[in-house]
Amino acid sequence: MFIRIKKKSDQRISVQLVEAIREGTRIRQKIVRHIGVAYTAEQVEDLKNVGEFIKAQIEEERQPCLYPPEEIAHLRIDSRHEPVEEIESSITESFIQQQPSNDALMVDLRDLREESRSVVGIHDIYGKIFEDLQFHKIIPNPARHKACCRIIKNLVLARIANPGSKRDAVDRLEEDFGVSLNLNAVYQAMDALDDKVIETMKQHTLKATLKLFKEKVDVLFYDCTTLYFEAFDQDTLRMNGYSKDLKFNQPQVVLALCVTKEGIPVTYELFPGNMYEGATLIPALENLRKKFELDKVVFVADSGLLNEENLQFLEQNNYFYIVGARLKNMTQAIQKEILDETLYTSLDDGRVLNLDLTRKKTKEIQKDSTEEKIVKRLIVHYSPKRAQKDKNDRDKAIMKLKKKIKSSKNANPKDFLSNYGYKKYLKIEGEHQISIDQPKLDNAQKWDGLHGVVTNVDWLSDQEIVTQYKGLWQVEESFRIQKHDLKVRPIFHWKESRVKTHVALCYMAFACVRHLEYRLKAQYQKLSPEVIRRELIHVQNTIVRHQHTNATYVIPSPISLHAANIYRIMRMKRDLVPYQN
Repeated sequence: MFIRIKKKSDQRISVQLVEAIREGTRIRQKIVRHIGVAYTAEQVEDLKNVGEFIKAQIEEERQPCLYPPEEIAHLRIDSRHEPVEEIESSITESFIQQQPSNDALMVDLRDLREESRSVVGIHDIYGKIFEDLQFHKIIPNPARHKACCRIIKNLVLARIANPGSKRDAVDRLEEDFGVSLNLNAVYQAMDALDDKVIETMKQHTLKATLKLFKEKVDVLFYDCTTLYFEAFDQDTLRMNGYSKDLKFNQPQVVLALCVTKEGIPVTYELFPGNMYEGATLIPALENLRKKFELDKVVFVADSGLLNEENLQFLEQNNYFYIVGARLKNMTQAIQKEILDETLYTSLDDGRVLNLDLTRKKTKEIQKDSTEEKIVKRLIVHYSPKRAQKDKNDRDKAIMKLKKKIKSSKNANPKDFLSNYGYKKYLKIEGEHQISIDQPKLDNAQKWDGLHGVVTNVDWLSDQEIVTQYKGLWQVEESFRIQKHDLKVRPIFHWKESRVKTHVALCYMAFACVRHLEYRLKAQYQKLSPEVIRRELIHVQNTIVRHQHTNATYVIPSPISLHAANIYRIMRMKRDLVPYQN
């Protein structure tokens, strides 16, 4: 059946629903339904739309279809128009591929049975990001190692969708995504990710980040965290050390991460678990210098990396830095200036103090000496919000301390010393005399709201220095994504090579997550990695099989506005019309 437009001699236009009927060797057109008469192009278009609904209803009466007749009619009507460019509150069809009207599936729904459901959103979107970052080319001669490359890709996507062990990834890929992998083949593919391949992967990540910002990266944030193992044996890499997860009796590794001020990954390094995080900075920067030209890049790091050796290295090698300062470790003279409110100048969010550490250092140097060339300054920022938080945190600790002292009059002082929130305010006299050290408490109150950074950057204002340091949360958020969303730890592998491969797979997943997050924020709106994952998990296909013909059909699930925008931004089509597989 089709809709026929017939012009009359008196300017009337007749709209009819016509069916072609074969009579012997001849084919004639039979009018099934007279739709109406129009006088303008707009009236013709309205009658054609009515005709589509009548046509779909008649087809449904003759033989049931997969979709309701109203939706079939809407699809046919939409196929006559150009796609709309913008997406408003309802999902438009500009990025959804529609089936032509003559491809309608004529099948009895009573003969169909659901066979399986699979998630396609993760593989569609993150699969494209994976290839955009050139991760499918990190294995040497990828054309000859297609199976290995496919396994690596599926392991990364499984890590994004439902992070877990490799065995769990194999099961989830089979159940949720319709991807079959052999566990032994998975471990063989992991072994193919040796140090050389991992280094290639890092280079691809760095190139993608530089390309994103047109090779102009002016600020890099650096920080470390620890990843613990579900084991107790140590080796050259897995070592006991200071654990940020408070797993002091379990071996760990130290992960150093470098990201841009937008949170996009630049590189990472893995160190033995007993290495002090301050000792990771120099080798990490040396490796980074080998990979790309550092042109006036400012490194931002927290106070854990501030020691004399690191600062000397940064200055001697012409690095620019903004590093968190330990104000209470400064000299008495500097501390006195820091606590002098009259020396501060006002900012929008508090007050700031600028101290020239170079000048103070060179006071004892002869006037004609020129050995100090780098200006190093201390920027101290006072924030009322930070002061209130410091006070509240301390008050909570004091309340717990008083409660514990009251309930443990004859307690062993060692029971108090093990608690990090208490011991700084404790005063112990004799064997069992425990009280609050009021002078320490009064002294702590003076430092509420104060935070400092040491920097050798002389082209940024005090406010800009403080703002850049505040951006260090990007690394903290990156660690949260890796630990919480991607579950990089605990690590269950024990071979050093497998440990490195596990971290590399998680880093690739992290890079994919961050790059997609950045694209959406730039072109649509900010969505968290968890929201994006949840939206794509719900983009599914249902597979049904015909009981008599054994033919299979695919019924795509509807998608949300967020998911539709994700597909649009990635320039991908999402077919919402059922089709034969």
